[in-house]
Order: sequence, then C-alpha cells, then structure tokens
Amino acid sequence: MSQPNQPNSDNNSQQVQMQHVTARVPESVSRGAFSTGVIIMTGGSEFILDFIQNIGGPPQVASRVVMPHAALPQFAEALKKNLGMYTERFGPPQELPKPQQPAKPQSAQELYDELKLPDSLLSGAYSNGVMIGHTASEFKFDFLTNLFPHSAVSARVYLSAPQVPRLLDSLTSTFQQFQERVRQQQAQQPQQQKAPPPPESSEDEMG
Repeated sequence: MSQPNQPNSDNNSQQVQMQHVTARVPESVSRGAFSTGVIIMTGGSEFILDFIQNIGGPPQVASRVVMPHAALPQFAEALKKNLGMYTERFGPPQELPKPQQPAKPQSAQELYDELKLPDSLLSGAYSNGVMIGHTASEFKFDFLTNLFPHSAVSARVYLSAPQVPRLLDSLTSTFQQFQERVRQQQAQQPQQQKAPPPPESSEDEMG
C-alpha cells in the first residue's frame, strides 16, 4: 500500500485540475482512514455510507459519510469513469472471493450490534461531492462539502483497488432500489390526490 501523502498526492492534484475544483483539507481529515468494505443505508433524505475496517480485530466503522440522495448517482458515475481509467492503465483489479452469506440475513440492528461505531462518528461527515484518485494498489476518495465560500474535504477514505468494483456495484444497486421504492410510493398515493379538483369554476362560468 502506498503512503497516503506521497503517490496519491500527485494523482489528487491532477484530479483537482481536471475538475477545476480546489478544496481545503483540514488537518483532522488529512491522514484519512483505510477501509476494507462499505455498508450503504438509505434514509429519508440521505444515504449513509459506513466504511468498515476489518483487519485483525473486531470490525469497526472507520468513517461515516452522509450524502444527499442526488449526490449518490453522481458518485457512482464518477467512480465508474475512474475505474475505467484505472483498468486502461493497470488492467482490471484482482477479483475478490465472494463473501460467505449467512444462513439467515442479518437485520440492520443485528449487523450494527457486531460493529464498533465510535461516538465521534455517529453524526458522520456531510458530503455533496467527491474527488477520486488512484495508484496501482489503491483508490483515494476525498468527500467534499461544496459550500460557500470554500470547498473542503470532510472525509478521506482509502480502499484497495480490488474493493472498488464491489463498491460500485453496491452504489448502483442501492440507488436502483431507492428509485424503485420512490416509484412504488408514488403509485400508492391516493387516487384523489392525483385527480384534478372538481370543476367548480367551470360550473360557475356555465351558470
């Protein structure tokens, strides 16, 4: 794995120039967090991305990112393009073995009962944009707050390259499920709310 502030820094600078974006990096997030996987949850107005670290100890949430609904498909599209550039340069990432599925699917509560979620991460870091860079071995994600007067990096996460196709699949499937749920909710709205109001004004005109 490359050192966080050496090979990746050059890639990040190129990415910033390509997107015409400059973002301040607070010292508190500059070192970033290494992740071995991600859990994505859908809220009423946001998606929650919990980046998990599971290396030689109990699994824990290394970083929590909160993105508005509209930002997730943009993240997925940017990741798809970046993965394509990676593949052109280095070839496809090594395929990871599929995780063993439990006999009974865990509920969200059961899953998080087994995870260590520090109090400092409960609220997460808001993000409405992302810059992505990569080396041959890893991807770096700088999650941004594009707010006046300066964009800033609210969270920095590193993933090994083989983890990235799985992340892209999760982002894509999560947003598709969200869209389907929205369509179902719209279809279930009372029919009278969709129908035009009674033609009282027309009746007045006729009389």
